[in-house]
Amino acid sequence: MSETTTLEALNTATHDVFVAALAGVFEHSPWVAEAAVGARPFASTENLLAAMVAVVLAAPRPQKLTLIRAHPDLAGRLAVTGALTRASTAEQADAGLDQCSPDELKRFEDLNDAYKIKFGHPFVMAVKGRSRSDILAAFARRLENDEAAEFDEALAQIAEIARLRLTALIDA
Repeated sequence: MSETTTLEALNTATHDVFVAALAGVFEHSPWVAEAAVGARPFASTENLLAAMVAVVLAAPRPQKLTLIRAHPDLAGRLAVTGALTRASTAEQADAGLDQCSPDELKRFEDLNDAYKIKFGHPFVMAVKGRSRSDILAAFARRLENDEAAEFDEALAQIAEIARLRLTALIDA
């Protein structure tokens, strides 16, 4: 998703070009763009985002869970080994997660593990503009949520990540 495009180009693109351009907006989930393509033309980036989020919210719970599980752990093993998507790498670097001390990495690993044990999916947070301490505090706070509240919060965070990615992708 390093190249930018315009909303007009997306509105007039072929089906396959539209899906390819937006495939990474929702982590490893091109099905969202695939389902939103028929709602064109979009009057604004916000309308496009709303259509894509509506696709997610209308999906059956197992598909939503798959979407949540498509997200990597924050400062996790994939980040350490360089196996994240380009977008996730940039987002985690923006939050300084690529500069964690060994103690911070251990704290993230412990929180990631505790979170996945409790909720059955990774902790998802739109980290752009957040510090490592902000993220760690959110981790601790959200571990107190019940499963239903945290499922909804994960989807809300995914929508925010998508908003940030679309904003970066589409020239105003």
